[in-house]
Amino acid sequence: MANADTAGSTDLARAARKEKLFTLINKAGGWLDALGFSWLVPLMKIAAGDNPKEQLGELKRGFLIPLLGIVTFLVLWGALAPQVQTSLGAVPGPAQVWSQSVNLWHDHVREREKAAAFYERQDARNAKYEAEGKTDKIKFRSYTGKPTYIDQIGTSLLTVGLGFLIATIIAVPLGIASGLSRSFNGAINPLIQIFKPVSPLAWLPIVTMIVSATYANPYDWLSKSLLISAVTVTLCSMWPTLINTALGVASVDKDLMNVGRVLQLPTWKTITKLVLPSSLPLIFTGLRLSLGVGWMVLIAAEMLAQNPGLGKFVWDEFQNGSSQSLAKIMVAVVTIGLIGFMLDRLMFALQRAFTFSANR
Repeated sequence: MANADTAGSTDLARAARKEKLFTLINKAGGWLDALGFSWLVPLMKIAAGDNPKEQLGELKRGFLIPLLGIVTFLVLWGALAPQVQTSLGAVPGPAQVWSQSVNLWHDHVREREKAAAFYERQDARNAKYEAEGKTDKIKFRSYTGKPTYIDQIGTSLLTVGLGFLIATIIAVPLGIASGLSRSFNGAINPLIQIFKPVSPLAWLPIVTMIVSATYANPYDWLSKSLLISAVTVTLCSMWPTLINTALGVASVDKDLMNVGRVLQLPTWKTITKLVLPSSLPLIFTGLRLSLGVGWMVLIAAEMLAQNPGLGKFVWDEFQNGSSQSLAKIMVAVVTIGLIGFMLDRLMFALQRAFTFSANR
C-alpha cells in the first residue's frame, strides 16, 4: 500500500512538472512567434514529451512549408537568372550573390585590420613623443578609410532610427490631440490627406535646401547628408503613427473617459492613465507601419542625399557598372529585405511587451 502511494505521488509530481514545463513553453511561444521563430515551439514540445504526430503537423505548417517556398524561389531564380542578359552580363543567381556577400564581408574585415594597424602606429608614435618630452607633436587622428558595406548598414540603421524617433515624437502627441479633440482633428485632417501621399523624391529638394540653410555647422556624428535623409524619412513615415494614434484615442471606451471626468483627473493623468493604455495596440500598429515606410523611403533618400548608407551603396554600384555590380546590388536588396523583416519583428515584440491585448 505504501509503495502504491509513493508511486502515485511520483506520478503527480511528474505530471505537475510536465504541466509547468508546457506552461513555460507556451509563454516562450508568444515571444518566439513575435520574433519569427514560432517553428521552435513544436520542437520544444516534442522534447518535453508531447504528442509527436500533432507537433510535427505544426512544424510542417510553421517551418517546412515556408522553407519549401524559399527553396522553390531559389531554384527558379538560379534557373531563370542566366537566361536574362543585361548590359552588365547575365543576371546573377543565388550562388553569385552569396559569393559577393562573402567578398563584402572580407572587405570589411580587411578594412578593420587596416584601421587597427593605423591606430597602433599612431599610439606608438604618440608614446615615443611623450617619452621624448615632445608632447606638442602628439596628435590624434581618426582613420579615414572608405566605409565598408557593414559600415553602410550601420549608417542606414542610424538614419532610419533618427528619422523614426523624430516622427514618433511629432506624430504621437498630434495623434493624441486629434483623437481627444474633434476641432483639432478637423483642422489637421486635411493636412494629413494632402501631405501623406507625397513622395520622398518631392520632399528631398525642400529638405536639402532648408537643412543646408539652417544647419551650417554640422556635428561630426551628424552630417548634413544623414540629417537630410533622416528628416525625409520623418516626413514620409509619420502619417501611419499619427492616424493610428488618433484612431486609438478616439476609440477609448466613453465610460472610461466619463470615470476620469467624475474623478476630475487632470488632462495629463487622463492621457497617461486612461488614454494611452487603452490605445497602445493601435499606436504600436502605427509605429510598425511607420518604421516599414521609413525603411523603404530611406534607400531613395540616401541615393539622392548621398548619405553613406545602403542607398548610396546601391547608387555607387549602379554607376560603377562592373561585372560584379549587379550581384552586389542584389546583395543589398536581400539585406534591405531581411533588415526590414527584423525591424518589423522587433516592433511586434515590443507591442507584445507593452500592450495588454497582445498578452491575453
